[in-house]
Amino acid sequence: MSGPDERIVAVRALIAAEDPAGVADGVVGWLRRLCTAAARAVPASGVGISVISEEGMRGVAAVSDPLSETLEELQFAMGEGPCIDAFASRRPVLEPDLGMGGSARWLGYAPAAHAQGVGAVFAFPLQVGAARLGVMDVYRHTSGMLSQESLVQALTFAEVAVERLLDAQGKAVIGQAAEGLDRALDSHYVIYQAQGMTMVDLGIPLADALARLRAHAYAHDRPLQDIARDVVAGRLRLEPDPT
Repeated sequence: MSGPDERIVAVRALIAAEDPAGVADGVVGWLRRLCTAAARAVPASGVGISVISEEGMRGVAAVSDPLSETLEELQFAMGEGPCIDAFASRRPVLEPDLGMGGSARWLGYAPAAHAQGVGAVFAFPLQVGAARLGVMDVYRHTSGMLSQESLVQALTFAEVAVERLLDAQGKAVIGQAAEGLDRALDSHYVIYQAQGMTMVDLGIPLADALARLRAHAYAHDRPLQDIARDVVAGRLRLEPDPT
C-alpha cells in the first residue's frame, strides 16, 4: 500500500485530470471536480460535499451528480442523516445497508434516500484539529461495506478537500466564508429567517418552528427552501397546531 504522501499526490492528480484545460473556476468548481473524481475512484454512485458552520449554517457546496444534490438537501430538510451525524460526532458514519440498519438510525431520511435507489451511504467529516468545515458523503446504489482500499481512498479525498477548504478560507475576509462557499451558506439563510418568523408568529420554541416548516415541506412534497421563501415573502403562514 502506498504511503500517505503518495496517496495524496495520486488523488490530486485524479482531480486535476477532471479539468485538463486548467480552467479556473474557484473553490466550488474544484470541489465539484473532487466529487466527480472521488465517485470514480472509490468507486461510488455519487459524492457530495456540504459545508457547515459552527453556528449551524449549512449548504451544499458541490456534488458529482444531480441525485447526490437531492440527497444532500434531503438531510438538511429532514434534520437528520449521516452528514449531520458525522459533523456532530466528528467521526465517520458508515451505513452499509440503508434499507435495514439505516431505517433505525434515521426514521425519515433513510426510507426517503432508499426510495431514491441508495443502498449505502458513508459520511466523512472534513475537519482539522478543532476546526470543523463540513462533510463529504459517499453514496452507493448497492448495499455493502466499503473495502479497506475504498475506505482509504475516500479518507484521502476527504483529507485533500480539507486542505483546499482551509486554503480558500485563509484567503477570505476574516469573519466571512470563502468566495463561492458563502453563496452555498447564504442559500440556507432564508430557512433561518423563516424559522424565526414562524417562532414569533406561532409563539413556539425555535426548534419546534423548524420542525413545523419541515413537516409542511414533507406533507406537500416541496423543498424546504421553497417553503421558507414563501414564509419570508408572506405567501405562506403556518397555522397553529390544533392539538
